[in-house]
Amino acid sequence: MRWVTLAVVVLTVGGALAQFTPRNPECIAPAGAGGGWDFTCRSVAQVMQDLKIVTQPIKTTNVTGGGGGVAYANVVTQRSDDPNLIVAASPATTVRLAQGQFSRFTERDVRWLGAVAADFGLVAVKADAPWKTMQELVAAWKADPSKIAVGGGSAVGGQDHMKVLLLGRAVGLEPRSIKYVPFDGGGQALTSLLGGFIQVFAGDASELRAQVEAGTVRVLGMMSPRRLPAPYANVPTLKELGYNVEWVVWRGFYVPKNMPAEAYEFWLRALRQVERSPEWARIREQNSLGQFFMAGAEFQVFIDRQVNQFRNLSRELGIIR
Repeated sequence: MRWVTLAVVVLTVGGALAQFTPRNPECIAPAGAGGGWDFTCRSVAQVMQDLKIVTQPIKTTNVTGGGGGVAYANVVTQRSDDPNLIVAASPATTVRLAQGQFSRFTERDVRWLGAVAADFGLVAVKADAPWKTMQELVAAWKADPSKIAVGGGSAVGGQDHMKVLLLGRAVGLEPRSIKYVPFDGGGQALTSLLGGFIQVFAGDASELRAQVEAGTVRVLGMMSPRRLPAPYANVPTLKELGYNVEWVVWRGFYVPKNMPAEAYEFWLRALRQVERSPEWARIREQNSLGQFFMAGAEFQVFIDRQVNQFRNLSRELGIIR
């Protein structure tokens, strides 16, 4: 009888997992349109629809403010058990958590779902900028840091700012001399670069590919471990140039902490299906993304470690005490 009861329980649980289907599913991009979080939501949502994982289109909602903090607070306080919600995340999220920038909230106030790709930091200027190489930019930057505004799609102390500080440290600049301009997402930063309001953009490969192919921006250096394929094939890595700076950006998601188990399992399976699909492989290739997949408990451990690493790095760079 015990075995019969156990079998019934297992079948019941399995049936519940199989029966869950999101209603009015939504993905929050915690910044404006055109940036990495926006891309993560829209591209993964499209693949889920193409694969018929979801029966309704996944709505992308841009929630701006606080380097992702406004969206984070909203999920924790207002939607803590929503089964239909996923939220785009990246190291920009874990950096802010490490620095205590999301008010009283910590990385344990949400549940981490998984990551499906790796993006890579870069240094870019307008196509008509006077600097043709990274060495020329560094020489001008060191000669007069006040004349070069470096913008990024994150708040002061956030991911893009840390890229700039790491590069500044590598070339021998005093952190206080660096002129960093924060924007709410990579899309805004790119618009400001093209408009001439900033001279340098510390962005990511997926954000700039279309502009690189259109010839409107010039990438001077990649923060990837090795060179990327076209259109970045001729761009050296910063390490090649003698600057010990690398920044790998995982693209993934968190969900409300109290999301029902059957909903969490649904989204886990959905991410696994996306990552294994030819459709996602094409999107990675089209957007210069690398393979990187981690989900569930393993991803939670990874997040805990990264938050701790970023906390230590933020102290080294003088962002927090």
